[in-house]
Amino acid sequence: MNLKEWAASQGVSYATALRWYKAGKLPVPAYQAGRLIVIGEPGVAAGRAVAVYARVSSSDQSADLDRQVAWVSAWATTNGYQVAKIVTEVGSALDGKRPKFLALLRDPSVSTIIVERRDRIARFGAEYVEAALAASGRRLVVADPSEVDEDLVRDVTQILTSLCARAYGRRGAANRAASAVAALCEDPA
Repeated sequence: MNLKEWAASQGVSYATALRWYKAGKLPVPAYQAGRLIVIGEPGVAAGRAVAVYARVSSSDQSADLDRQVAWVSAWATTNGYQVAKIVTEVGSALDGKRPKFLALLRDPSVSTIIVERRDRIARFGAEYVEAALAASGRRLVVADPSEVDEDLVRDVTQILTSLCARAYGRRGAANRAASAVAALCEDPA
């Protein structure tokens, strides 16, 4: 539960609860995760686990898989999460054939899934995964929020990735889409 929800449930204004938190006078344990203030012990959301999920598209990218795990685990620890599970997988984000990810989604003991970037979950529709997790009291945390901030750029990249995947195959689709977006964004000299 975040601080705003807790304040509403206690009949206290959010500003008062925030003031109590900053003064160290909040009557319940709380910690900060990014910009969010969470009520409870870090990494122990009602006895439920925090999992790190890392994915690459092909086995020749296994070095990047190791880098993702190391970076996300360090980020999680720095931000007050106690990682209980690390799940790695090799598989395309363009289809649903990722048994380890599906098992992670089915596991009710996992309350939080932390990923490096949103596209590690799915190229398209990651918002639906996030909403489904939220509906069951769980959440998805993206460690690198600087991935693509502008919605239009992200949407164009997703469309180009899909088109390139159909035209050239899935393996190089993301690189070709990124090249196309970069070419479109270049300033004429």
